[in-house]
Order: sequence, then C-alpha cells, then structure tokens
Amino acid sequence: MAISLTNSAADRVRRYLDARGGGVGLRLGVTKTGCSGYSYVINYADEVAATDVVFEDKGVKVVVDPDALPLIDGTEVDFVKNGLNEAFSFRNPNVTGACGCGESFNI
Repeated sequence: MAISLTNSAADRVRRYLDARGGGVGLRLGVTKTGCSGYSYVINYADEVAATDVVFEDKGVKVVVDPDALPLIDGTEVDFVKNGLNEAFSFRNPNVTGACGCGESFNI
C-alpha cells in the first residue's frame, strides 16, 4: 500500500508548512458525499494519531486514516496550476467512475 506525491505536490506541501511555521505533513482522506459516492479530504497534518498510516515520499509525510486507505491506495497526489487556479489533484487507480463535475468518485 502506498500514496505518492509528484514533485509539484511535495514542493507545495513543504513551502506551505515552512510558511506556516510547522506541521507534520499532508493529511489525506475521503468522505462520503457528492453524486458519485466519495470526495477527497485534504488538509495539513499537525499530528499523527496512533491509528494513522504514514507514508513518506520526496521528504514529505502523507498521513492517512486507515479506513480511507483501501479507497485511495496507490493514489498519486499532484499540485496543478492552471491560470489563476491551483489545486491538488489525484490519480487514483481504484476509481471506477466520477461525477460530471469532477467533485466525487466511486470505487
């Protein structure tokens, strides 16, 4: 099981954690929502719970709730800039479909 980061995503996380003066890494999870079933939840992690699963890629820790891991195992997290818009994006090999707006996915 693994979660990976592109260079762009790892750079973004490092820059943000440096700017805010601390943090452990990136916290990645899912929530039931949207028209297709699940949506990604992404935050910066300030701590690691005893039950969390921690991956490290390109010098950045990715903290995942163990309940979410089967849904996002193998996901590559990217950080994309498009004009004035910028956001994390996800390449999840487990996704079998997504809603038309791109906000949710199903497994």
